[in-house]
This record gives sequence, C-alpha cells and structure tokens, in this order.
Amino acid sequence: QVQLVESGGGLAQHGGSLRLSCAASGSGFSIYVLGWYREAPGKQRELVASIASSNKTSYADSVNGRFTISRDNAKKTVYLQMNSLKPEDTAVYYCNAYVNFDKKYDYWGQGTQVTVSS
Repeated sequence: QVQLVESGGGLAQHGGSLRLSCAASGSGFSIYVLGWYREAPGKQRELVASIASSNKTSYADSVNGRFTISRDNAKKTVYLQMNSLKPEDTAVYYCNAYVNFDKKYDYWGQGTQVTVSS
C-alpha cells in the first residue's frame, strides 16, 4: 500500500515557476512508475509527465521543455519543476504511482491546485 501526498501548489504569474512535491509512504517506492497528471475544469485528466524506475522520463507536448520531473527514491518523493508557466497550466495536479507486478498497483494523491494568472 502506498499513500501519496502532494504539496507545492499555489498561485503563480504567467512566466513564473512552481515546484510540486509528492511524498510517498509505504514500501516499494523505487519500482513504481511515477507520474504527474492534471485536470482542468471541464477537461479530462491528462498525463503531464512520468518517470520510470530507470529514471527515463516522458512529457506531454504541451509542457515539454518547460516542466521537469524527477524522483528521489531515498526520500520517497517525486517532483515536478514547472517553469515558464502559462494560464493554460491552471489545473489540479495529481501524483500517481503505478506498477504492474503480480497485479496492477495504482495509487493517487489528493491533488494540489495550481493557478497561473495572466
């Protein structure tokens, strides 16, 4: 069982930066694929960035070059550094941990609000 708690959301100006953190409790953190998703009002939840246990990263086209995902297995924490923020980045951001081992394990945080003013 893994529990995820996000922090670091808030209000930023257009062109500004925020850093999200997601702290995990439980075992096996290092084997999980970790992801950041976001859900804007009236839109479906979308994958923003992911990082595998190998540290291979993947980004949505809309954030590539502006956002950076990283993980610290010793601290059981995944980060999302968000630079050059745009108003369209406004959303609730969710942390996810996923692994398909003997069965699928899929955990979500409670979300943190990011609001970018124009």
